[in-house]
Amino acid sequence: MNERDAVSRREFLAFAGIGGTIFHKLPWARPKQVGLAGAQFQILRTKHPTRRRYLLIHGDEETARQVLTSHMETHQGIAYLIENHTREVAIEAGKIDPNRMFSRSGAEVNLRHLNPGWTLEQTHDALDLLDGGREDLLEAFFPPRGGLLIALHNNTDYSVNDELELSELRSLRQPDQPNAFFLCTAPDDYWVLATSPYNVVLQQHVRAPDDGSLSRRAAARYIRYLNLEVKLGDAARQQEMLNWAEEHLG
Repeated sequence: MNERDAVSRREFLAFAGIGGTIFHKLPWARPKQVGLAGAQFQILRTKHPTRRRYLLIHGDEETARQVLTSHMETHQGIAYLIENHTREVAIEAGKIDPNRMFSRSGAEVNLRHLNPGWTLEQTHDALDLLDGGREDLLEAFFPPRGGLLIALHNNTDYSVNDELELSELRSLRQPDQPNAFFLCTAPDDYWVLATSPYNVVLQQHVRAPDDGSLSRRAAARYIRYLNLEVKLGDAARQQEMLNWAEEHLG
């Protein structure tokens, strides 16, 4: 190796941070996908990411996908959009709801429900697979300290009425629109959202068995999490509620 090549190599290693610290901060070096089992998520990063994180976790909730994709064109942050277009995703030779992967106990209940023909060994193999990648996925989804994770969901029969008994606080400004509501895990966010014209519930402390959902995991770890639910197809309402949250939540 001649002197010029040696200098060039030293410069590259210095620029890359040798261990990759600087290298991985380069836009072209950042991963564009993250996932666990059959749940693969496209990562959308804006030019100046903030402490906001956004998530679409169910592939069949296309209204939420449309709203979030459009929202990221005008707002800063990092969004994770599941790439499949079905509610469940593949795992081993079976399937699982991707919003039931975030605890072993919750995942086990869901796996047994969706894969009734599985043996005990098959269930445990799938659970071990999830255990091996769960923390990396949570690290990607959860925002920096003080940041906010906003998950967009659509529903058909599910409503705020299903969450009332599990919630510490509730504000029902639109009781005739139960399918549209906010569910949050931080009291400060709740009190702000309670001034909105929308339904909102606070679930800071889990009052039900762990179902493996991301909201339960966020609450248990004191992460600011906001679930924005509207009826499937009601894009205008979901965008309106998302805009309100963006404007009023720090």
